[in-house]
Amino acid sequence: MIEVLKINTAELEVGMYISSLDRPWLDSPFALQGFRIESEQDIERLQKYCRYVYVDSQRSTQQKEQIARKLAYRPRESLGRLFMDRKLKAYSDTTEWSAEYPRAEVAILALSEGIDSIFESATRGGSLDMVRIKKSVEPMIESVTRNPDACIWLARMKQEDQYTYRHSLGASIWAVALGRQLGLPKADLRSLAIGGLLFDVGKLRIDRELLTATRPLSDDEFLQVKSHVALGVEMIEASGMMNQSVRDMVAHHHERHDGSGYPNGLHGDRIPIFARIAAIVDCYDAITSHRSYARAIPPATAIKMLYEWKDIDFQAELVEAFIQAVGIYPAGSLVELSSGEVAVVVAEYRTRRLRPRVIVLLDANKQPVVEVKAIDLLNQETTTDGRPLEIVNSLEPDAYGIDMTAIQL
Repeated sequence: MIEVLKINTAELEVGMYISSLDRPWLDSPFALQGFRIESEQDIERLQKYCRYVYVDSQRSTQQKEQIARKLAYRPRESLGRLFMDRKLKAYSDTTEWSAEYPRAEVAILALSEGIDSIFESATRGGSLDMVRIKKSVEPMIESVTRNPDACIWLARMKQEDQYTYRHSLGASIWAVALGRQLGLPKADLRSLAIGGLLFDVGKLRIDRELLTATRPLSDDEFLQVKSHVALGVEMIEASGMMNQSVRDMVAHHHERHDGSGYPNGLHGDRIPIFARIAAIVDCYDAITSHRSYARAIPPATAIKMLYEWKDIDFQAELVEAFIQAVGIYPAGSLVELSSGEVAVVVAEYRTRRLRPRVIVLLDANKQPVVEVKAIDLLNQETTTDGRPLEIVNSLEPDAYGIDMTAIQL
């Protein structure tokens, strides 16, 4: 049985196997998600970037007692207090998934084409076309407002290449979905969509070799990668963008709740609220996407990680709202059923998140089905022979060789 212990970095020793950090791996210079400490220099680097880490005792050359990091209890704030200057509203689904899907396809196509054009121009040194950006996000905002599942599905189906482009698309959709859950007005959803699209735009000016490196980065190289924040701010300012919420998302999406982020080490409510939202969607989309140095993790695992990081890296109230917005098994998630079949989630029920609608792709023997079968788990609770039917596992996007981008509805 694997035993993972939470260890203060002051207690680390050579030989310990680091399985997780106290922050997302993309916030550190460590390229590999899991490594053994080989030297005192490794310990010093971990202490520089982390307060605690998770150690796999079975893969370590020695075992170490767990040293739990104790966090003071902080009373939860209401969403009304977080957004005291705004009139929040409760959104509800106004279209069924089947009706929304074709409209979402058109919206995501427009957004993708907009991203391609805008980013290609910026890569060549041109300025950001803010008019095109605002026009590109509008159909997606409307679709997510009506029913977020269709756009979320399409975000999960995005192609494997050109990570920065895909990440911007996904982050924009997740940001609007969270804003919808929070009850923010349309003007704020627009700010979130644009901010999600642009908070990593500075990476277009960073050496691609550093962004796609599969090796650990040196401290100097990690500083270069972190400079994408300042570069992004410069690009936003040069575009004439005056929206403060968007500027905050670009400037502060790597700040962390406990003050351990960059570039300014802001903490708590000193971090602008839209930047706190950006930090969550940035992390979630990154860890659920394939990158050059890390494979995508299942959405359910990502949600557990965000929950573990609440009030450390991210504000708890916003993490909890994000979980409510996307669910444990968002549209596009690959899951295993208690029947042994493998299915992809198509749409969720807002009140019964653990029993979504799915499409079966593989039979109980993990072989492709002859005919695609749709199952509504809310209404079908047992198999044909009377056994309970439910989701038992969340799978990686390419489990059993499934090509998620090839799924046709």
